[in-house]
Amino acid sequence: MRRPPRKNQASPTSPARAAAVLAGAAVAGTVYASGWERNAFTLRRHTLPLLSPGSEPLSILHISDLHMMPGQKRKQQFVSSLAELRPDMVVNTGDNLSSDRAVPSVVQALGPLLDRPGAFVFGSNDYFAPVPKNPLSYIGLGAKKHSAVPLPWRDLKAAFTERGWVDATHRRAEITVDGRRVLVAGVDDPHIGRDRYDEIAGPAGPAFDLRLGLLHSPEPRVLDRFDADGYDLAVAGHTHGGQLCLPTGAIITNCGIDRSRVQGLSAWGRDLVLHVSAGLGTSPYVPIRTFCRPEATLLELVAVPGGGDGGSEVPVTPQREKVPLPA
Repeated sequence: MRRPPRKNQASPTSPARAAAVLAGAAVAGTVYASGWERNAFTLRRHTLPLLSPGSEPLSILHISDLHMMPGQKRKQQFVSSLAELRPDMVVNTGDNLSSDRAVPSVVQALGPLLDRPGAFVFGSNDYFAPVPKNPLSYIGLGAKKHSAVPLPWRDLKAAFTERGWVDATHRRAEITVDGRRVLVAGVDDPHIGRDRYDEIAGPAGPAFDLRLGLLHSPEPRVLDRFDADGYDLAVAGHTHGGQLCLPTGAIITNCGIDRSRVQGLSAWGRDLVLHVSAGLGTSPYVPIRTFCRPEATLLELVAVPGGGDGGSEVPVTPQREKVPLPA
């Protein structure tokens, strides 16, 4: 005689089983995103034909969005290892801190890189501590919460400038890099309205081997000004590459650029090349990344082929298809 099934036994396709599978997948995804991917530090490499014909290559290491906390040893070790690249120049586009005790960790991690020619601008999370935010505010539902808790940015600035890095905040400066004249100019963080481009406005001029613009958040109003003034390359961070991405790409940029430019290289305006770093950290309140590994980038600048009449072409890379110049 067959025993009748128990009434409380769930079938393989029951809602309870489906919910359990979804919950398990969510837990596994969270563990992956918080425990592995956010610590899967990656070095990106791009080659850019921006220098005059016959020029020797010039390498620039772009670091952004460290969001450093004391005790983040794996991140610190990765940043320290970048000194082995021996870049000709280092640029840092801000959001170095997530704690008022993180300045020594940032300086120690950068180590010998601070002895290379370098320049920096700060982001909001150099000035103010991160705070929990309503995630819906990133898609326009509800107001964004901004912190007023100060961070020791002056100590960080002093540590950078004492080692020779140029503070490019609302300043134009010439840096000699491996015998080349590099014009560097930058603005304070546009994301919190601290940018004052008029203080650095004016033609970049033809006397330099490279004209380089720095900003934390890649806002179109600032990029348009860099392009109009004749800069060759602008570097920014802030977006975290979208941070919580789908396999098809970023969901949001958290700034005014479109999603196609959220990470990597793109052409902007008439002649400007934009590089946006996905950064190396996250907010301590959202310590996860999906389909968007933390990164630093080595930009290898090379001579424009031929006579240079064709301009500086942005190459197609595995990470980013070229965004064409607007008509």
